[in-house]
Amino acid sequence: MVIVLKKNITAEEKERISAFLGGQNFKTNEIAGEEATIIATVGKLMVDPREVAILPGVERVIPISKPYKMASREFKPANTVVEIPNGRGQIIRVGGQRVVAIAGPCAVESREQMMAVAARVAASGAVMLRGGAYKPRTSPYSFQGLGEKGLQYLKEAGEAFGLPVVTEIVSSEYIPVMKDYVDVYQVGARNMQNFDLLKRLGALNKPVILKRGLSSTIEEWLMSAEYLLSAGTDRVILCERGIRTYERATRNTLDLSAIPVLRSLTHLPIIVDPSHAIGIRDKVAPMGLAAVAAGADGIIVEVHNNPDKALSDGAQSLYPEQFDKLMRDIEALAPVVGKEVAHIRQEHPDAGGAGKTSVSAAKKDGSVVCVYSGNRGAYAEQAISRYFDKGTQAVAVKSFRDIFQAVIDGKADYGMVPIENSLAGSVYENYDNLSQFEDVSIVGALTLRIQHSLLAPAGATLDTVKHVYSHPQALAQCSRFLSEHKEWKKYDAVSTATAATLVAEKGGVENAAIASAVNAEYYNLTILKEGIENDPRNYTRFVVIAPNHYEKEARSAADAAFRCQCGAGVHPNMASFIFSVKNEPGALYECLGIFQQYKLNLTRLESRPILGKPWRYWFYADAELKSYDKETAEYVSSVLSSLKSKAEDVRLLGVYAEGGK
Repeated sequence: MVIVLKKNITAEEKERISAFLGGQNFKTNEIAGEEATIIATVGKLMVDPREVAILPGVERVIPISKPYKMASREFKPANTVVEIPNGRGQIIRVGGQRVVAIAGPCAVESREQMMAVAARVAASGAVMLRGGAYKPRTSPYSFQGLGEKGLQYLKEAGEAFGLPVVTEIVSSEYIPVMKDYVDVYQVGARNMQNFDLLKRLGALNKPVILKRGLSSTIEEWLMSAEYLLSAGTDRVILCERGIRTYERATRNTLDLSAIPVLRSLTHLPIIVDPSHAIGIRDKVAPMGLAAVAAGADGIIVEVHNNPDKALSDGAQSLYPEQFDKLMRDIEALAPVVGKEVAHIRQEHPDAGGAGKTSVSAAKKDGSVVCVYSGNRGAYAEQAISRYFDKGTQAVAVKSFRDIFQAVIDGKADYGMVPIENSLAGSVYENYDNLSQFEDVSIVGALTLRIQHSLLAPAGATLDTVKHVYSHPQALAQCSRFLSEHKEWKKYDAVSTATAATLVAEKGGVENAAIASAVNAEYYNLTILKEGIENDPRNYTRFVVIAPNHYEKEARSAADAAFRCQCGAGVHPNMASFIFSVKNEPGALYECLGIFQQYKLNLTRLESRPILGKPWRYWFYADAELKSYDKETAEYVSSVLSSLKSKAEDVRLLGVYAEGGK
């Protein structure tokens, strides 16, 4: 069973609980979390859980019937996210709504090989580098690895390209030599039930990838994970790598059904190794895609710059070009399954935008960059100039999703994202983006008055116009004016500024755009009519997003500029949450009751369908804070903790200052 302790428990009460459990022959493991301290107990249940629940200092008791305790969903309902720093100030997160790729050769063969492979896989989108220095081989005559020299080559290549290092450990005797080189230990299929090794690794409290044994059941696999967890680590990643069956067409049989089964049984993240499962190069990529489609948190694949001459597993190793295509396919697939692909922060990013200045150029000159969707003259660009000072570069990208991706990839420090309009309502796409991109947080918000004008090339009049271009929301906001000209055909554009750009490029007096009047000067257009919005009280609320997966040192310069630009004495006054509710009567009522309990005024409540879960919804809630200091921070943490006790899934989107109109 799992015992959740009260926050104000005394040392004496805790000792009394431990003594009681010890007297009942329970083995205990205390885990102190950010929101609660728990005691996980393992042993034959000889006592009524109610006797434990009434002990002083106990908040509640959660009985667990499965043989694996700490690995079970009952122990921890929320998904575990394993965090791995990469040496560039970035935290690689495995789990949640992310897809990670781990790539590299089966075995480290030389320094030149590792540097070449690392360069290629990093450029294609891998976030960790794999490679074997000690190789357990079926034949004693096969290549056994380079040992410590291989670890040195692996670490050097990983550091050069910002990739944490993953390598297999074959025996606990190698822990002393490996500890200075390895970021993530991999336990191979042959060692899944090497319980002494698992206990030694668990005590290190470093990330561990645990591969499924060749003939192991899912329960046996989770029991092995239990050894790691009970020994002290909470950073365990399960890896499905195929099981041995009677089928001989492939090296093993890849059990993708294990992914959804595991999702219901455990909170641990799950990745898939299609290389070892299939053993045939041209079939690895399709199974890698299938793993992502089935819900895997990532893949680990073998990539070699010259697989035909590889010293180990060349037949199943991808060429760099094949891995590059696989990653591009995963990038296309990820949004379909409601996920985003994790990327390494690039030291010199090379991603262009649709504006005058590219994101890469802006970052190279050391500027603080805030990206927005559209072209120069977009309302979001005006919001950036209103929110930040002149030292911040506003850089355009092609879509709302590109804003989030640029911020996550480190190509931009901030993003300016429209979230709702007072007349046209919510920008649903960005609510969906906030749910999918877990590595960004809301750090600010402001409301901008929207004033639309009808713009057209020189010589045009209201009588010559036949085609009107603008963002769908802008068209909706000007519906009364447009209803006076029913003969005009309306066309959607990515943004109002993009519409102005398009009309300027097309020329012709029959074309017009609905956009801000500032675009007339930017694109040499004529203002045919100003103030055409339905209601002068037309406002758009923007949120400012920033990455939350960088270590504090890596964010310090941008954060200092942000504080300076936002002005001294500005204190957060808003908190935004996203949560889903249990599928039972009164579930939403109970969650909303938490806000009432803490006397928080909800200024917005929005629902959106959860991708892949028909008739299930995310709820977005904005709550007003009277002030924000250390005491308020603890208050918000208490709200979050209480919400987690009622909701199915919860995330704090941000605590931030809301700017005025």
